[in-house]
Amino acid sequence: MSRFYIGIDNGVSGSIGVISSFGEGLEFIRTPVKSCVDFQKEKKNITRLDTIKLYDFLERFYETDCLVVMERPMINPGRWVATYSAVRCHEAMLVVLEMLSLPVRFIDSKEWQKSLLSRDCHHEFLKTESLQVGNTLYPQFKNIKHPDRDGLLVAEYVKNKGW
Repeated sequence: MSRFYIGIDNGVSGSIGVISSFGEGLEFIRTPVKSCVDFQKEKKNITRLDTIKLYDFLERFYETDCLVVMERPMINPGRWVATYSAVRCHEAMLVVLEMLSLPVRFIDSKEWQKSLLSRDCHHEFLKTESLQVGNTLYPQFKNIKHPDRDGLLVAEYVKNKGW
């Protein structure tokens, strides 16, 4: 029986990758989002997690042998708007995962990057290298327009660790 590993690159610009314990790349999607009017005084739009689409995507893993591994959200007081967005998305994802009773673990991005990306990769090239490594391991997703393959690589890392 195969186990499913679901890797989530947290945030509204993130991705979700699903692989099996046999190493099959099953799914790779952009995090489902929607544009909404912000609730602050200044009228503007924000990008939010589309919880209904996320629920529909993950529902098939209800009552299967799966593990969801999610990156911790970026917390950087100097980048308040990005931090606020990441934490808001993280909380909404947790609600969906709890509704589906899917088991969740958390990981820091540096942990999986250290294992799957080259040690001399500078910060500004992480997304490019993630894209290259992900497309090499899972070429069936190379035509999906997303700047990296972080969701897939989180799942790959966890599969390799035998979690």
